[in-house]
Amino acid sequence: MSKKKLLIHEVFKKAQEDFPNRNTKSGWADELSDYFEKTWNFMINQRTFVRYYNACIRDDREPDIKDQEIFNKLSQYIGYENFLEFSRTFVKEEEDTNRTTVKIKVDEHEESLSEKISNIIINITNEQHFKVPEFIKQNGLGIIEMAFILCLVTGNVVFSGNKKISGNYSSHLGFMSTMAPMTEKKYMYWNGERYIGTDSSYIRPGIDIVAMDAHKLLHFRKIMRKDTLTELNALGKTWYSKYNNEVEFFTDDGVDPDNGRELRKTSPIIIFKYAGKPYDSLVVEE
Repeated sequence: MSKKKLLIHEVFKKAQEDFPNRNTKSGWADELSDYFEKTWNFMINQRTFVRYYNACIRDDREPDIKDQEIFNKLSQYIGYENFLEFSRTFVKEEEDTNRTTVKIKVDEHEESLSEKISNIIINITNEQHFKVPEFIKQNGLGIIEMAFILCLVTGNVVFSGNKKISGNYSSHLGFMSTMAPMTEKKYMYWNGERYIGTDSSYIRPGIDIVAMDAHKLLHFRKIMRKDTLTELNALGKTWYSKYNNEVEFFTDDGVDPDNGRELRKTSPIIIFKYAGKPYDSLVVEE
C-alpha cells in the first residue's frame, strides 16, 4: 500500500476514535472538515473527505490529491509534523506479521566465515513485488549466484519502467499498447488536457500514474478554448477550478488534476468574468 493511500486509512481510523458518535463515512468526513477548519483554518470540505474515503478505502485506489499542503495537514492530524515525516517513520502495526525472513548460507561455508559473517538476512514485506523462487528455497544458492539473480530481476524492472514518451504525452507506450482499448488498460495519467491510458505504473518523474477510471478517461477534459464558452453552451454542462487567480474549465465534475482543487459548477458570473460573453450580450449583438 502506498504511503498516500495509507495516510487516508490512518486519518479515517483516527476519526472513528475521535468521533465515536459518528458511524458513517459522511459523518466522519463532516467532523474532519469542521476540525481542520477550526484547528488550522484549513478548508477541506465534507464532500472531498468522502471522495478520499471512496477512493482509498472503498475502491482501493490512490487519492487524487495534487496539493502537498493537504498531505501535510492530514499527517498533522494523526500526529506527524508533515507528510515527509509520516512517509519516513510510519509503520503499520500489522507489518511485522506480513514479513518473511530468508536465511542464505554463503557457499555452504557459514561456519568458516562466522567471524566475519554470522548470517545474511533478507526481510521481504508483502508490499514488495519480489518473491524468492521455489528452486532457490529447495536447492540453495551461493552468494554469487543469488546476487546475479537479483541483478537480473531488478535490472528488468528498471529497464521496463524507463520508457520514453513524446512531448505531448499522447504517444502509445510500446507496441503492445495498441493491442487493447484505452479503457482496458490498468492505469492512466493526465497530459494537461485529458487522461491517457497506459499499462506502465511509472513513466517518468513529474507524471502521476493513477488507477484506470473509465468514466474520467472518456468524459473528463480541460476546455482549452475558454473564449468559446457562453451561458448557452456552458451553463449546467461545465465545471471550473480557481487557483492563484487562474480559472480553468472542465467538461465533468471532480478535481483539477493540476492542483487537486475541488471543481465547482460554472455560474453565469464566472463565465462572464473568465470565459466568453454572456448569452444576453450575444442576443443583443445579433
